[in-house]
Amino acid sequence: MKLATYRNGGAVRLGAVHDGDARILDVAAAASRDGMPDAAFASMLALIDAGPSALDGARALLARHADDGDLNSTLASVKLLSPVPEPRQIRDFSVFPGHIRQAPAGMQRLLARQRGDNAAAAAVMPAADVPPVYRAQPIYYKANRFSVIGTEEVVRWPRYSQVMDFELEFGVFIGRGGADIARGAARQHIFGFAIFNDFSARDAQFVEMQGMLGPCKGKDFDTGNAIGPWLVTADEIADPYGLAMSVRVNGETWASGTSADMLHGFEDMIAFVSRDETLRAGEFFGSGTMGNGCGLELDRFLKHGDIVELEVERIGVLRNTVVRQDV
Repeated sequence: MKLATYRNGGAVRLGAVHDGDARILDVAAAASRDGMPDAAFASMLALIDAGPSALDGARALLARHADDGDLNSTLASVKLLSPVPEPRQIRDFSVFPGHIRQAPAGMQRLLARQRGDNAAAAAVMPAADVPPVYRAQPIYYKANRFSVIGTEEVVRWPRYSQVMDFELEFGVFIGRGGADIARGAARQHIFGFAIFNDFSARDAQFVEMQGMLGPCKGKDFDTGNAIGPWLVTADEIADPYGLAMSVRVNGETWASGTSADMLHGFEDMIAFVSRDETLRAGEFFGSGTMGNGCGLELDRFLKHGDIVELEVERIGVLRNTVVRQDV
């Protein structure tokens, strides 16, 4: 099932996308039509919090009302927002070995080019292997949960940056909270999947990473975290570790790959993070960038007006336009 948060007129609604992604059902309105208004359908977070029975109820409403013209809108006539506009937490991991090996080299190449040393830039090579800690455990940082946007929304290029980049990722929304979750039970805590574009101001990121505390202004600017285009429930994707992934900029494919390369699965992430720490329903876990899934690795960066499309098999396409604020 594809679930979305959308705006129809002035109202923000919970919807079920169907009919080949052409239409969307107003889930709360359908429940009211049946004489069973339910607070679980007030928002995506409310649905997640309400648990499996509420999700089953949403499926039943779609089955009954998919053809009801009064309760459905064309997808083209509404504005999709991020499926969870304000996640309870965002944890972004780094589990693709290609990116782990190549991204630091890309940063060194960028720095050399900025100081005018093109010979040094050309000589930079990726690491032969990933640092052992990345194999030993899932590594992550916490992102700005208040800077989330959805598909077709504009990414505002921060004024303090001259080097803007995308990151091809996907991730999961946590459906059930808990602590000390066993890896074997972790799959039951996944509510659904979405695509994630972790837009990055690379020049700002390079400076702050020298402080050894992780990214801040390089990642946390308003509109910097795009999640969407909708949420695909966990039952729809039995194996998330063989999905084709690609990125296009202005219609040109810049990179493609697969989720099969992940060093750690989402189950590993859930088990690791929940050790003596309580996860909350509605958190989002990002996979980190696919190998070659960012301009830093490809030595190609974004320009004003570029349209970035991330596509992940079985999920869809997340599309955003990058706009400078100083032009």
